Amino acid sequence: MLEIRNLDVFYGGFQALSGIGLDVEKGQIVSILGANGAGKSTLLKTTAGLLRAISGSIHFDGMKIDHLESHDIVKLGLSLVPEGRKIFSSLTVLENLLIGSYTSKARNNRKEVLENVFLLFPRLKERSNLMGTNLSGGEQQMLAIGRALMSQPHLIIFDEISLGLSPLVIKMLYQTVNRINQEGMTVILVEQDVKRSLKTASLAYILQEGKVSLKGNPQNFTEEEVKRAYFGL
Repeated sequence: MLEIRNLDVFYGGFQALSGIGLDVEKGQIVSILGANGAGKSTLLKTTAGLLRAISGSIHFDGMKIDHLESHDIVKLGLSLVPEGRKIFSSLTVLENLLIGSYTSKARNNRKEVLENVFLLFPRLKERSNLMGTNLSGGEQQMLAIGRALMSQPHLIIFDEISLGLSPLVIKMLYQTVNRINQEGMTVILVEQDVKRSLKTASLAYILQEGKVSLKGNPQNFTEEEVKRAYFGL
């Protein structure tokens, strides 16, 4: 579904990604791990069309997308839940969700998809007329996920889904990720929560200083391999 080859990305004179390669098959949950500054968010933003690579290629469902604008990538079926939620705090919960269904395909199925989001997150239905700024951190994360789902993606990418949230909320959100995946959606998780992320995924990539330092089935990783790949120890 997603194929990334030899990706190089720079911020000015600083190389944030160097020769990155990544493969995601339909139906998988793939974890991308790494310490702060390892290049995780840069990889996601480049994949979603928010940053441009200097070299390399990104293919999604067989189509080359590294030259496309982010809104055109969303139309193809790839959606990003950004780090920090990035909800529209001056809009209501319902308005935030409806913004996610701006593509023609999503607009045609808006009512049905909205009901599915409310089934997934009943709390959002209860608070649909509240302003985004009045939600708790966990509710805002639910809203960010629901907004991404409104575009009816085939692949959904979560950037730091557990950041700043309580253990109880994190557990619920990971259950939601598994449910979304079981219903047929492909998932990429970008996290610093190593244990939970590796336990959830069927394939994992660990980044270190802009390069892939370890990849494979996380069930086969040893603790020492993970530490070495994550910290460079």
